Amino acid sequence: MAPHLSLIYDRIRTEEKELINAAEKKGVDLKAIDAKELHLTITEPEKGKENFGSVTIERCVSHFRGLHVTAILESKGINVINPYSVAAICGNKLLCSIYLAKAGIPTPKTIVAFTKEEAMKAVEEIGYPAVIKPVFGSWGRLIAPLKDRETTQSLLEDREEMGNPLYQIFYIQEMVERPPRDIRTVVVGDQIVASIYRYSGPDDWRTNIARGGRAEVCNLTEDLKEMILKAAKVVGGGVLGVDAMETKSGIVIHEVNSTVEFKGAMSASEVDIPSKIIDYALKLSRN
Repeated sequence: MAPHLSLIYDRIRTEEKELINAAEKKGVDLKAIDAKELHLTITEPEKGKENFGSVTIERCVSHFRGLHVTAILESKGINVINPYSVAAICGNKLLCSIYLAKAGIPTPKTIVAFTKEEAMKAVEEIGYPAVIKPVFGSWGRLIAPLKDRETTQSLLEDREEMGNPLYQIFYIQEMVERPPRDIRTVVVGDQIVASIYRYSGPDDWRTNIARGGRAEVCNLTEDLKEMILKAAKVVGGGVLGVDAMETKSGIVIHEVNSTVEFKGAMSASEVDIPSKIIDYALKLSRN
């Protein structure tokens, strides 16, 4: 009997379309399910589990929606790519930094504070320029450079007035001196499948492809391959995007993404990333 897979989404992007097409080409039964149209009974673990097959690929844009769907499906005995434990770490920049640092993986200096007064002390300790980031979020949203004391005071006051308790977690990093690019590597299981340079778009210091950045193939050194695979393993493995930056003192890993966007990597590298993800899901279903 052929394995039955599912894909959970809340917005159909290029990546989800490509995964659906890859499954169809392979003759794989992949059921695409809109998370916004789900209601799931958590007090009856067996109820509804047949709708999701043996493995679910979770691709929600909303981190919290995807995280909670994953927890429910795992409670029903369904394998999810990526597991809850991995998504919880990767979706929280603070947790991800902790895991990278604890494993001895080079990562930007990071200090966390819980009031604007202590956050100001943290910035002064790191030195200008620094960067403030929300602990949750993607596409570079609400990431801001801290160039001087006056700007920092204004930004910290703005965060404190936002009312969202998550913005009262002041996650502050050193501003890494780097070329106008970073390195995005897509890891599937224990394999690196594609790696690209992501260059900043016009009039933007961030390298997100979603913000107009461009991509080109990056040929990784053996040492960097080892570091990237170690970072992927440290957070629990799966289908991941590992982001690195080049500094004067060497490479640092600054983020690992659980619901990785791979359109840019697929286009630049010409690697069939969706097909490799489907193969990984099939392997997981057989195990």
